[in-house]
Amino acid sequence: MNDTEDQGPNANTSYGHKPFKRSRSHFADRITADGRDGWPVESGRYRLVVSRACPWASRALVSRRLLGLESALSLAVADPIQDDRSWRFTLDEDGRDPVLGIRFLSEAYDARERGYPGGVSVPAVVDVPTRTLVTNDYQQITLDLATEWTELHRPGAPDLYPGPLRAEIDEVMDGIYRDVNNGVYRAGFASEQGEYEAAYVDVFRRLDLVSERLAGQRYLVGDTITEADIRLFTTLVRFDAVYHGHFKCNRSKLTEDPVLWAYVRDLYQTPGFGDTVDFDHIKRHYHQVHTGINPTGIVPLGPDLSGWRTPHHREQLGGRPFGDGTPPGPVPPGEEVPARGRP
Repeated sequence: MNDTEDQGPNANTSYGHKPFKRSRSHFADRITADGRDGWPVESGRYRLVVSRACPWASRALVSRRLLGLESALSLAVADPIQDDRSWRFTLDEDGRDPVLGIRFLSEAYDARERGYPGGVSVPAVVDVPTRTLVTNDYQQITLDLATEWTELHRPGAPDLYPGPLRAEIDEVMDGIYRDVNNGVYRAGFASEQGEYEAAYVDVFRRLDLVSERLAGQRYLVGDTITEADIRLFTTLVRFDAVYHGHFKCNRSKLTEDPVLWAYVRDLYQTPGFGDTVDFDHIKRHYHQVHTGINPTGIVPLGPDLSGWRTPHHREQLGGRPFGDGTPPGPVPPGEEVPARGRP
C-alpha cells in the first residue's frame, strides 16, 4: 500500500501528524512482451505480492482474475497487519512466503537496492529466480497486465484498456485518482483542518460528478468494464467500512447514494471483483495499523455487509460486463477469501 511510504521505528504512529504526500513509485521497471527493461513476460517467472487490505494492490488482484493470469503470475498475500518492517508473510506456514522463501517483502526490495530509503509498498512484482523486486509501480502494473501479457490471457478475457477509448479512460481515471483514490488519504492523513477540509470537498465533489455520469450508463467508459471501473471500485468498496469514519469522509455514506451504491454492488457481484475483497483484512489493517489516527486499535464491528449481494438492477442500463468475452472461472484453490472476510 502506498500510504506507507515512510518506514521506521514510528511509522505507524506518524499517520495524521504530518502533511500527507504520496510518493511516486521508485521501482518503475516494466514487464513487457519485448522485455525492453530486461523483464520479459514469462509464465511462472514472477510473483505478485499484495495485501487484500490495500486498494492499490486490489486493482492488480481484480485485473489478474479478470484476465485469467492466475497460473502465469503466482500470488503472495501479506498479513494485513504491518509492523515497522512493513509487509510480512505471517499468514504463511513458518512466516515465510512458500515460493520466495522470505519473511518480509522488504527482503525483495533490499535485493534490488540495498539501503533504499523509501517505503515498502504493495502491489509489488518480484522475480522468483532471484527473489528481487521488479516493480512497485501501482499505476502501471495493471495497464501492463492488460496490454503486455496478452499472450497469457485466458480465452475470453476482456479488453480492459481498449485502444479507441484510452484517452477517455485516462481522463476519467486522472480525476478519480486525484480526488477519490488519493483524496480519501489526503483527508484521512491530514494534519491540519484546512488541509482536511480541502480534501473532503474534493472527494465529494468528484463522487457527485461520477454519480451523475453513472446515472445513465452502466460503466464509466463505453459499455464494458475497463481499467477505470477497477480503479474506482477498489476505493468505493472500502468507503463505508473505513473511509467514512476512519478517514472522516463523512458527508454521506456510499449506501446513501442510490447510483453509486447500485454501481459498486453491480461490480461486486461480477466474477473477478467481489471474490477478491476481504472486508476483515480491510478493516483490521486501517484501524490497527494507523495508530496515529486510531491509537486504541479498536476495530469497528460495522457496517452491516448484508446488502452487498442485494439486487442492483444496473443491467437495465444495458452494457456487457466482458464485452465479447466471458466471465473468469472459479477462484483457484488456496486463493479464496476466508468466510470471515465475506458478506
